[in-house]
Amino acid sequence: MAGEKPAPTADSPLQKTGNDFELDLERFHQRTHNNDFDSDLHERLEDVGALSPDEYEEDDDESGRSIATVPTPPPEGFDGHRPTLVKSRSRTSRSSLSRRSTNASGVAATNPVNGNNTADARVATGLSRTQSVLSRIRSRRTSIPGGGASPFAHPLGRVPTSKDVLVDFDGPDDPYRAINWPTKKKITTTMVYGFVTMTATWASSAYSAGTAQVAEEFHVSLEVATLGTALFLAGFGVGPLLWAPLSEVYGRRLAVLTPMFVAICFSFASATAKDLQTLFLTRFFGAFFASAPVTNTGGVLGDLFSPAWRGIAMAGYAMAVVGGPVLGPIVSAAVVMQPSLGWRWTEYLTGILQAVVLLIAVLILDESYGPVLLVYKARRLRHETGNWALHARFEEWDVSIGELSRKFLVRPLQLIATPICFLVALYASFCYGMLYMQLGAIPIIFGEIRGWGPLVAVLPFLAILLGAILGASANVYNQTLYNKAYHAAGNRAVPEKRLPPMMVGSVLFSSGQFVLGWTGARLDIHWIAPCIGLTMMGTGFFTIFQAALNYLVDTFQTYAASAIAANTFLRSCFAAAFPLVVSPMFHNLGVGPGSSITGGFAALLIPVPYVFYIYGKRIRARSKWSKASVFD
Repeated sequence: MAGEKPAPTADSPLQKTGNDFELDLERFHQRTHNNDFDSDLHERLEDVGALSPDEYEEDDDESGRSIATVPTPPPEGFDGHRPTLVKSRSRTSRSSLSRRSTNASGVAATNPVNGNNTADARVATGLSRTQSVLSRIRSRRTSIPGGGASPFAHPLGRVPTSKDVLVDFDGPDDPYRAINWPTKKKITTTMVYGFVTMTATWASSAYSAGTAQVAEEFHVSLEVATLGTALFLAGFGVGPLLWAPLSEVYGRRLAVLTPMFVAICFSFASATAKDLQTLFLTRFFGAFFASAPVTNTGGVLGDLFSPAWRGIAMAGYAMAVVGGPVLGPIVSAAVVMQPSLGWRWTEYLTGILQAVVLLIAVLILDESYGPVLLVYKARRLRHETGNWALHARFEEWDVSIGELSRKFLVRPLQLIATPICFLVALYASFCYGMLYMQLGAIPIIFGEIRGWGPLVAVLPFLAILLGAILGASANVYNQTLYNKAYHAAGNRAVPEKRLPPMMVGSVLFSSGQFVLGWTGARLDIHWIAPCIGLTMMGTGFFTIFQAALNYLVDTFQTYAASAIAANTFLRSCFAAAFPLVVSPMFHNLGVGPGSSITGGFAALLIPVPYVFYIYGKRIRARSKWSKASVFD
């Protein structure tokens, strides 16, 4: 019947509970009394629960002869399957560890030697090895009623794991490795992750179209209502500090899709906010969770593509990063114009879009992180072969909060102190901030000054998108040139070959701001002129942003995750501040002078890619963090 335990086999040690047990016990008594101890008999008595490894003690009798403490037979109804102290390395065998012995009435069996309740003295469940930052806490020793703690022990506890039970890929061409997946699957995975990322960045800008209505409904100034955008971008900066390390513990898929589900909940919460503080809180936490795909998609591309193709894949990812902030305000402006909808439906629409894309992602995406793939492989092999010793090396990693903190909190601060990471991250972050600055600049230039309608006034965002497409084309072309240098160097990364698009883009980005500022505010100049300035800015932004990411990855290699974390945090700080600055600056100084300030700062950063293109190799060789990228 269901629920009953299978009957032990005839040769099972669980059968030795009657006369056989008495014979074994008598032999045990005779041999231990005569100092003729049989180890096989000792193990057999352990199997039936009459003797535990720590219950066999030798004492001296009055004559000085060593004798053994003799166990007593197990109580009636005891099935010999006493709780063990095995600390399993497999998370899938947790159910086998949860079986514990009970007597016929359901009461936990007592220890036959000292009478202590084994349910209190032993831990039979929840001791399986987990890949969690709380693994040490979960496996802490538990107190026993008599005082002290119950130790974790096993007869093979001191025997090291042999290499023959480690599960690994079947060579570099193993199709199970993400980098060897079919091209169609790689492209599909990249596109789906790109769309998930786009819905996250979409949420950052969709709010801007309804800022005026938010200010009117909650009776606050326009600057205060703009905090909804600034706090969202602040959440984008804080979130990666959590999601980046979790992706290296639980894998990319789980660390992206699970936070995105929570972000969807906060999007709908923003739509139903009853007051301003609720709206701001839901915006911040929505960004905190929505930052997961923005943070980890770069890692997915690293899993899927070699350096020879990674630049092209990164172009697609960067288009998703740009596409969200550019398209979000246009669609949201059309929604806000409808009297029956209003600003709340910008958040409803964001949540619906995120939910649809997330559903597609759940159905299509597979895990791509190599160590976690090996964990899945080992788990499957354990079930299919019955060899429970098989495991991946990643399962031996006892995750430490300190180790993750050093990698994603302390080390980014150390890397930001290096000249390459500081200047490149500063440049990329400034460009990222300027992109979000246009959320306020474009409505002022084309709406307030030129008098365009609410929807038409945000259409110039398409000029930025056109510039991003041109920048992506330039980066794809440069990738073909980079591949030649990559193969010539023995299939090793050549960081400086990532910089030519950035060198051209730096000039375009600065020039575009002057063109936008000094032509946009003059009604006697055709509207195409400021749109050309926006296109120049879009091209410059895209080439700088992507080249900066690739250059940091190629330069710091082993420490690339920490370098990207530093860049992500810094760029989110700029993006959070710039939307708050644009309205007071343009209204007080004017569009031309205000754009000249940002354009001038951009001009000061033009030499950055040129300096690193010429002296980058020598600078890399002097730093302990980047000298590994210098190979000749």
